Amino acid sequence: MGAEPARHTWTVAAADAGVRLDRFLTERKVLGTRSQIHRLIAEGCVRIGDRPVKPGTSLRAGDAIVVEPPAAPPVRAKAAPIALDVLLEDAHLLAINKPAGLVVHPAPGHWQDTLVSALLHRWSSVPEGFDPSRLGIVHRLDKDTSGVLLIARTPAALADLGDQFRRREISKDYLALVWGAPRQARGVVDQPIGRHPVQRKKMAVRARGRVATTRYEVVERLGRIALVRAHPETGRTHQIRVHLAAIGHPVVADSLYARGHPGQADLIARQALHAEAIAFRHPGTGERLRIEAPLPDDFAAALAALRG
Repeated sequence: MGAEPARHTWTVAAADAGVRLDRFLTERKVLGTRSQIHRLIAEGCVRIGDRPVKPGTSLRAGDAIVVEPPAAPPVRAKAAPIALDVLLEDAHLLAINKPAGLVVHPAPGHWQDTLVSALLHRWSSVPEGFDPSRLGIVHRLDKDTSGVLLIARTPAALADLGDQFRRREISKDYLALVWGAPRQARGVVDQPIGRHPVQRKKMAVRARGRVATTRYEVVERLGRIALVRAHPETGRTHQIRVHLAAIGHPVVADSLYARGHPGQADLIARQALHAEAIAFRHPGTGERLRIEAPLPDDFAAALAALRG
């Protein structure tokens, strides 16, 4: 599905002499995010004459840059009529309220009935320049986490939003029900996260992990459980779940990080974590936006039961 990958060529102007190759290509906004450009360079898809190139190669005036993306792999995901709760949609982006249980990206063992399947059904064709297995999905939410999710509709929007994430200009708010109530009304968890040394499906606080910071505040104390709002300043896998568990307050019904707590399924059948809001600069207009996703029924029912 989709057109053959386009070949791109540029001649470096004198004003761009000395600029890094990856920065130059990122600023063209047709090849995706900087990490995607790094992948193209690593795969030998970027040439400057006969010179060996790296992401940090310094450009010279007159350099002829040629980019030939590889042919897209066969698309295993199939379109499926999965309803999406749309919060905002225009020519540049789509924002949805992802339900719990919906997998974002297809992968071995779960190729079908993902968010990609829903987008393939929603769009008549894959926009040129998009990876058919990822489309314009800017970030991800775990399968059993609900809430707001951004999808770019053009390569330029994908590159812009990717840059905002890297520069930490995008802010996200999550609501979580956690076991116990942190003593302090507000706090910061600043602990590196890496792959668990034994359980490969889990992440863990690791001394040699990647930098990770989460701010949190207690919204409401509900007996043995508290409603907490978390603000991740970095985007590590399972970050909020790992950080809250690390301070002794794991997310309620989290099958990976809250084992041993009784009565979880009686309250809610999946991890009680919801991406409440995201704030960013619109890639088309430059306007600062904040998009909020209302609580899903199961989370709202859990809250009502705790308050009742």
